[in-house]
Amino acid sequence: QVQLVESGGGSVQAGGSLRLSCAASGYTGRRNSMAWFRQAPGKEREVVAVIYTRDGSANYADPVKGRFTVSQDNAANTVDLQMNTLKPEDTAMYYCAGHYGTAYVGNWYSTQRYNVWGQGTQVTVSS
Repeated sequence: QVQLVESGGGSVQAGGSLRLSCAASGYTGRRNSMAWFRQAPGKEREVVAVIYTRDGSANYADPVKGRFTVSQDNAANTVDLQMNTLKPEDTAMYYCAGHYGTAYVGNWYSTQRYNVWGQGTQVTVSS
């Protein structure tokens, strides 16, 4: 069974940077992609970025394009999210989510695609 553990969250002022990391352990067989989602209080969980295991290509949600960068280390089974020029609206609980196995449900930006989730790490950006 795969487990995902996020780290690196915290509080920062607007314009600052944070780096989140997601470590996968347990069964780490076929992983198709790893995504970062976030959820602010009272809002739905939304995708931030996804990175594809096989070739390292990535997709980003429009609000974070040019500011966030997702990367992976397949040997270490980690996926990082570098967040620069943070804004107060980036404040949320951030989750990593893995798409494992052969079934494809939903789109890359849909929570339905991902079948393993971490517990989340809080990011707070003050103005």
